[in-house]
Amino acid sequence: MSEFDLAIVGGGINGTGIARDAAGRGLQVLLIEQDDLASGTSSASTKLIHGGLRYLEHGWFRLVREALIEREVMLRMAPHLIRPMRFVLPVEAGMRPVWQLRLGLFIYDHLGGRKILLPTRSVDVAHGRLGEPLKRAYARGFEYSDCWADDARLVVLNALDAAERGAVVRTRTRCVGAERNTSWRLALDVRERRDVATARVLVNATGPWLNLFAASVLRAPAASPARLDKGSHIVVPRLFEHDRGYIFQTRDARVVFALPFERDFTLIGTTDRSFSGDPAGVHPDAEEIAYLCTVGGEHFRAAVKPSDVIWSFAGVRSLYDDRSKRSQDVSRDYALVLDANTGKAPLLTVYGGKITTYRRLAEEVLQRLSPFLKIGPAWTATSQLPGGDFPHDGFEALVGEMRKSRPFLTEPHTRRLLRAYGTRIDRLLGAARSLQELGPCLGADLTAAEVRYLMEREWAQTADDVLWRRSKLGLRFSPQERDRLASFMISTIGAG
Repeated sequence: MSEFDLAIVGGGINGTGIARDAAGRGLQVLLIEQDDLASGTSSASTKLIHGGLRYLEHGWFRLVREALIEREVMLRMAPHLIRPMRFVLPVEAGMRPVWQLRLGLFIYDHLGGRKILLPTRSVDVAHGRLGEPLKRAYARGFEYSDCWADDARLVVLNALDAAERGAVVRTRTRCVGAERNTSWRLALDVRERRDVATARVLVNATGPWLNLFAASVLRAPAASPARLDKGSHIVVPRLFEHDRGYIFQTRDARVVFALPFERDFTLIGTTDRSFSGDPAGVHPDAEEIAYLCTVGGEHFRAAVKPSDVIWSFAGVRSLYDDRSKRSQDVSRDYALVLDANTGKAPLLTVYGGKITTYRRLAEEVLQRLSPFLKIGPAWTATSQLPGGDFPHDGFEALVGEMRKSRPFLTEPHTRRLLRAYGTRIDRLLGAARSLQELGPCLGADLTAAEVRYLMEREWAQTADDVLWRRSKLGLRFSPQERDRLASFMISTIGAG
């Protein structure tokens, strides 16, 4: 008798999304992650929930339509983590003509049955605040809608919901062996301590580690090797004052985004490069940083130099290899490969996928596994993630309520906490009626109470877990404050 119905290796957005959906359907689920949740590609995205405007040029209409529908499903599911954002697309001389942009945006507006988000409109970028930060060469453009998301917290809250529905979530746990018979027998390494788990079905959701996991643990090459693609981003001091994002056409026929980020910064990305090797510790190289700075400098009046970069990060996407010559031409759609014809326990491998479509991917995974497991009906389309049980347009009302009930919090502090925890903010704050009751401040507005909450409820174990995945407070922490946080977490673990 297997201990679990379903074992999932990989604690990114796909793995946690599958775990949440499966646990909500009554399955016994084990989720295994070798590092922290969202420690790979899922925390290194452009932070967008979008259909992919440029995908229309490739004819990927089904993918775009599915993603556009999912935008509003996810906005309702997690209105604290996901919010509408308007994007300015300037018309560029010598690039895509106005008629092509207008047609593409018309299709984008209507392909996915948009109900909540505002439609496209023409904008004057020669005058006014939208054009103020741009070079004077621009006269006209368009403004359209997509959504911004906190990618890493989206992963963490999927794992949290999975755990609250009965899933076992094991971080800092490596699957080092997999014996396949009528069930899977998995050898696990937890900080050099060995453990064993058994499951009826195994899902390989390791993302960019897909090929390595198949070869080293499953002892069989993947049915179709994944194609790896590296995307890098930079963060610089704020280049504009408003809340819109920009999408720029580039000379190499790509697009690059410039987005408002964490109040005081601008996020610019992404690159598109083939990648080989171990995805662990991947980071932008000097050439990629220079490329993004050049794109920024070609469009904004302010110079963007490598010396301006405050933070940079990179992720490796695992794509289904469709033999395209250029990385930017490889489909961002997901592919599921099921190996169940051997008379042994099924293995399902997940290729590709976008944060925007992770929920649909999870539904399809469970549909593919339904011949082998007793699975309940689909349920996530009308669900909320933890803390997201309020209207999609109700965030400002929530801020107002919290400012009245907890006046000791500043407005920026209130907004940050509500964006992270939504209606569960009271679980973190408890009965506190003053900032002092939340314990010492460890840097920026991070209190001891919040750190303890993240350690006890959300699997945070290191300073980086807190500063770069559960939040982006790493942008505001000095090295000394980071060391203080690390010492506090070590002492808290020791005391526990």
